[in-house]
Amino acid sequence: MSSTKPTSPLQSPYEETLEPSDTFLRRHVGVTEETVSSMLNTIGYKALDDLINDAVPENIRLRKELNLPNPIGEYALQRELKKIVSKNKIYRSYLGLGYYSCITPAVIQRNILENPGWYTAYTPYQAEIAQGRMEALINFQTMITDLTGMEIANASLLDEGTAAAEAMNMLFSLKDDTQGKSFFVSQSVHPQTLDVIRTRAIPLGINIVVGSFKKMVPSSDFFGAIVQYPSTDGTIYDFSEFIESLHKVGAKTVVAADLLALTILKAPGEMNADVVVGTTQRFGLPLGFGGPHAGYFATKEEYKRNMPGRLIGVSKDSQGKPGYRLSLQTREQHIRRDKATSNICTAQVLLAVLSSMYAVYHGPKGLKQIASRVHRMTTILATGLEKLGYKIISNPYFDTIRVELSKISSAEIIHYAEEREINIRQVSGHVISISLDETTNLKDIKDLLEIFNENKSLHFALEDLTTKEEWKIPELLERKSSYLTHPVFNSFHTETEMLRYIRRLESKDLSLTTSMIALGSCTMKLNASTEMYPITWPELSNVHPFVPENQTEGYRTLFSQLEKWLCEITGFAEVSLQPNAGSQGEYAGLLAIRNYHQSRNDMHRDICLIPISAHGTNPASAVMAGFKVVPVNCDTNGNIDVEDLKKKAIEYKSSLGALMVTYPSTHGVFEASIKEICQTIHDNGGQVYMDGANMNAQVGLTRPGDIGADVCHLNLHKTFCIPHGGGGPGVGPIGVAEHLAPFLPGHSLVENGSNNSQWAVSAAPWGSASIIVISWAYIAMLGFEGLQFATKIAILNANYIAKKLESSFPVLYRGNKGLVAHECILDMRGFKKTSAVEVEDIAKRLIDYGFHSPTMSFPVPGTLMVEPTESESKEELDRFIDSMLAIAAEIKDIESGVLSKEDNPLKNSPHTADMVISDSWNHSYPRERAAYPLPWLRTRKFWPSVGRVDNVYGDRNLVCSCIPMEDYAV
Repeated sequence: MSSTKPTSPLQSPYEETLEPSDTFLRRHVGVTEETVSSMLNTIGYKALDDLINDAVPENIRLRKELNLPNPIGEYALQRELKKIVSKNKIYRSYLGLGYYSCITPAVIQRNILENPGWYTAYTPYQAEIAQGRMEALINFQTMITDLTGMEIANASLLDEGTAAAEAMNMLFSLKDDTQGKSFFVSQSVHPQTLDVIRTRAIPLGINIVVGSFKKMVPSSDFFGAIVQYPSTDGTIYDFSEFIESLHKVGAKTVVAADLLALTILKAPGEMNADVVVGTTQRFGLPLGFGGPHAGYFATKEEYKRNMPGRLIGVSKDSQGKPGYRLSLQTREQHIRRDKATSNICTAQVLLAVLSSMYAVYHGPKGLKQIASRVHRMTTILATGLEKLGYKIISNPYFDTIRVELSKISSAEIIHYAEEREINIRQVSGHVISISLDETTNLKDIKDLLEIFNENKSLHFALEDLTTKEEWKIPELLERKSSYLTHPVFNSFHTETEMLRYIRRLESKDLSLTTSMIALGSCTMKLNASTEMYPITWPELSNVHPFVPENQTEGYRTLFSQLEKWLCEITGFAEVSLQPNAGSQGEYAGLLAIRNYHQSRNDMHRDICLIPISAHGTNPASAVMAGFKVVPVNCDTNGNIDVEDLKKKAIEYKSSLGALMVTYPSTHGVFEASIKEICQTIHDNGGQVYMDGANMNAQVGLTRPGDIGADVCHLNLHKTFCIPHGGGGPGVGPIGVAEHLAPFLPGHSLVENGSNNSQWAVSAAPWGSASIIVISWAYIAMLGFEGLQFATKIAILNANYIAKKLESSFPVLYRGNKGLVAHECILDMRGFKKTSAVEVEDIAKRLIDYGFHSPTMSFPVPGTLMVEPTESESKEELDRFIDSMLAIAAEIKDIESGVLSKEDNPLKNSPHTADMVISDSWNHSYPRERAAYPLPWLRTRKFWPSVGRVDNVYGDRNLVCSCIPMEDYAV
């Protein structure tokens, strides 16, 4: 028998070796030894390491093997992970604070949450191949507007705390010169929401005033206020008069509302609220130790262009049929940059889809029944507690009550609860809070009452309590208005019909289950089933974010290990896992730099240098963090203009706070001057923030900390395999050098690290905690050699595509010896003059070939940025290359006159099945060329469900909620 260890990363497990057959690297990486050799030969290299040595500058290359665990197989990983997470204690939690146990219908869990057809799709920028997802998001927006009583809602935000902070920011941007900079926060708002609001307020100079809304005196000092409905203590208030009093002084009001409660409570819109925010967590989204969940944001029509986040609208396609699209894109940070309304470039699409399907499945009657049952259970509990001699101090209530103790302390009640493996909230020495939910039953009520009876049997029967008056909501606060009247919420209440609806929408979307998604800057790599499988385990999904520390040993072990591994991979001293999106990671990293400068009394260091090629979130985040943006030029090769950088660093030396830099560059090149760039910033008193969007080209080859960065955010939903989910969830942790460690995010409710910081960027202490296990599994199964090899293959694949396509599509930027990093930019600008073909035409024509377009017009207008990742096989790369070459041939036919400039397959793309089979085909090219331009398409054709969607029409005729069913028959 030969060696017990493979001699090559891609050695077949079927050779004589003692290695297990389920090694992960060969499953994750798409190439084989033979195809690697073939691709290297195409590029002009004999060895993979020779290519890497030429592509990656020698002065930044890693000189040692990283201290990471040896890789384990897929089966071993499941066993090891189960052992770790089994240390979590799964108690019944009635802690509330905006987080509740709920039931995810099995048909939704199995067919969406656990289905790669839904979780591997990309953000719906290419509308024609994202119609299913966007229909679900239209349902989400309709659900939110109906339940809140507002006029317009976005397609989700990151969580309730983020949504509340975004609402404050929007109202701040809307205030006039006569209004002050104070924002009132009711003391009844959830504490974690107050955390995030305070964090956002400080850099903008907003003064946060906390107090009782009943005692608040509106004045011109205030531009806005936020209240909780129901309040964090459970009490329900009618805020109509309070809102009116604010309107009289020109201020506006945000209501943070519980979505389930709104099925039986008066809608905030009926109180004339200006903004309503919250979370859809209890609409079928597992607790997951705090996330991911979908926040929501609803407002008045007049503020639609000031709203943060994404908005799905209805337009029409080339055949006049309804087509969904992302609307009002001028609001997005990638266009408006430092003038953007927000730095949010991600939503929580997968979670928004799940919660919208929960509403579709249950319908308005089902949702009201769930809410009414929760309220009845709460009433039974309250009645029983009163019978035991306790006083309920939160009235009227929906699902949460506060209990005043007299003969017993809170500590004793908590002790009795722990004996029964139940979590309830201790508010003070003599006050307990209990929040019930969809999963609560009469057995749970009996257990809770016996806890308050000092763990002794009751002297009365529960049946006696249920005969009492069970409706405690005053008529003034009862909901009288209808909601969710559209047929979609009233048609799919059996599992058969629900399953078919889900599958119908899924079939309209192109995901990684269809073909490669070669999006530059977005790293759409394999999201392995082994990595995804554990996220629905009860040990991970059924944990409330604010349970006692001794119940979360499994989670804390995972966090500790992942933080340690990420520190080793990046070269940083500490990592925070709290930011729940890349945009939040950017913001948290910049705040760490800002707070560091202020701790040294360098309050004046508020200039942030940003290359003009940077992603739009960079300048948007910098402004939110209190910096002033100064752009830095790029040279003709796409690199940072070092001389311009030095000039501006010296010019602003006394006020230089930071540089934001992406590495490899946004243009897909390893800049050899990166160390010099970092040193220049340090020499002039600034800190270096590295955007980790392109970390997939660094892992195992170089490290941000070694290059000279002080802080870097990592997109776990890119490099470390958390799926995009159609535009969320994301996770954006930050790594920092030792001097910045004291300025990492903290949380007022949970001790989550060595630093004592109170400021938070996410509502939950560890952000989207339950999906962090995906990245943990990815690193555990690859180890150092596997991670490094994956990076090398990512670089190989990008250079292979660049080489094969360079004769038809110029590669815009290159590094040493004409090489690119892990992505390349193909220049399409010349075709407009020769054939009237624009980059959008090429992007849409790729749909006919079964591919999602590469990143379009970023960072350079009129280009496509291609990133194949390491997960794709040579066969799939060649399919994409052949498709691009076929499109190049079509362009040549237009240039030569074989095809008309006005009527050709590119201008009319994408072609739907309806278009191709129509009796009224009147194009100058044959149907076969439209639908089957290459032979292999006959066996694996993806048909878009709509033709090209009209963007201009959609913005001029904005419709952002469900349309009448008859419109589909156009």
